[in-house]
Amino acid sequence: MTDTKTILITGASRGIGHLASLALAAHGHRVYAGMRDIAGSNKDAASAMQAQAQAERLNLVPLELDVTNAQACQTAIDKIEADGPLDVLVNNAGVMPVGLTEAFTMEQAKDVFDVNVYGIMRLTRAALPCMRARKSGLVINLSSSAGRFGMPYFGIYCASKWAVEAYSEALHHELETFGITCVLIEPSGHGTDLVTTAPAPQDTARLEAYGDLAAGRERLLDMFGHMFATDLIGTDANNVATAIAQLIEMPGARPMRVQVGHDMGVSAVNEAVAPLQAKLIETLKPVYRGARQA
Repeated sequence: MTDTKTILITGASRGIGHLASLALAAHGHRVYAGMRDIAGSNKDAASAMQAQAQAERLNLVPLELDVTNAQACQTAIDKIEADGPLDVLVNNAGVMPVGLTEAFTMEQAKDVFDVNVYGIMRLTRAALPCMRARKSGLVINLSSSAGRFGMPYFGIYCASKWAVEAYSEALHHELETFGITCVLIEPSGHGTDLVTTAPAPQDTARLEAYGDLAAGRERLLDMFGHMFATDLIGTDANNVATAIAQLIEMPGARPMRVQVGHDMGVSAVNEAVAPLQAKLIETLKPVYRGARQA
């Protein structure tokens, strides 16, 4: 590790966020572990994290943070900045609905985007002004293999992650003149509770119209559960925590996208699209930067 960073990671009460918080603190970083309802539903998670931090002498602080609330996002950033500059923002919080796409209600779809997309936007908007003023910062957004493919029964989830990909790539180019880097991590399936807590579609009439296809959700979840139970290396969520730490501590330029876990063809898609995207950016850059055209 080259130097100590102050890091905020969201969705830290469990899964990848929890593992990454502990890993980053163990590397000597100052970590704020963002989670909702520290005094209520996540009280035990926060208390356990505090106890572990004290026992292992880690600079790790559970922080009240609900990414669906703009004021909560700003309050969290203000608290961190009051103690010292925020160097790294890791937008990890997310939900993964699984089921027939048509059978998810509009309210359900909005709830997913409120966390997976707008949550990232809220917190990033809160963090960027201070980073821009310092001309320094790193934003890591957790996407997914689902951000590069459309998959049956994952339509709402894929749509949200595609949105994260586009948002992050735009920021990547817009922020570079301020010394700020925005990058993506694209994990494949990993053994977290995203599967066991996956929201199901609520429009029962539309589910019934699909007949036996409606049972595809349970069959897919069973498949993933079996894979996570047997493939303990490729689907270990610590892989993602390690990738986050490596990106933060990486010297020099960071890649725009980092794929983690079973590839599923994501690297091939990234490699194929990269030169096309680069050509588009080079075409647009003289325009949006106001450079005089030949």
